[in-house]
This record gives sequence, structure tokens and C-alpha cells, in this order.
Amino acid sequence: MSIHPPPRPTVLLVDDDPALRAALSFWLETEGFSVALFETGEALLAGKLPRRHACLVVDNQLGPGISGMDALEDLRRRSVRLPAVMITSGPPAALRARAVSAGVVLVEKPLLGDGLLSAIKALV
Repeated sequence: MSIHPPPRPTVLLVDDDPALRAALSFWLETEGFSVALFETGEALLAGKLPRRHACLVVDNQLGPGISGMDALEDLRRRSVRLPAVMITSGPPAALRARAVSAGVVLVEKPLLGDGLLSAIKALV
């Protein structure tokens, strides 16, 4: 009888800052996650996404192109229901409302303590 361990959850990480993307990827991998990296919201939307055992972590302020919130709302319109965390600095009320409507958890920068990790673990 073969017992297979459960699959490692995957974090789909979208951030336009290469240093932050690398640091978060390394940290998440040490916490036991597989990590798929995307530099833009457009790259995320064009990618093949898993249906389960995954969580989106998206920076709202992505370089030229669509914002993280726009990418998440587009995924929701496509019926992609993966749990999602958006990282952002000082989100205005309108952005908070959009996040709630899309079922997105907000984690504010700077990323201090274990807030991001706790949010990811709660979602996967």
C-alpha cells in the first residue's frame, strides 16, 4: 500500500519588483510552498492556473499595465475562484471595497511579522 503525501500548495506570486519577488519566493519555499512567479498581471492572466491547492498573492501596484486588483477581478469574471491575497500600501476605501467584493484578503506593506504567511495558510 502506497501512501502519497498531500500535494504542496502552490503560491502564484505576482510582483513587478524582482528583488521582492525573489525574496518572497525563497521565503515561501522554505515554508513548504511551491511558488510560481509572474512579473505582471497580464502574465498571470495568460498563464495556466491550477484549480486547487493554490493561492494567489498579488501586489496591487504593478508596473506598466493592469493593476493587481484589475487582474484579480478579471480572474473572478472568468470564474477562477482561487483564494487570493493582495499586498498593497495604504489602500483607500474604494480599493478595500473592491477587494471585499472579489473575495480578496488585503495585507498591507510593509510586510512585517507573519501577516502574509498567516493569510496564505488560512486560505490554503
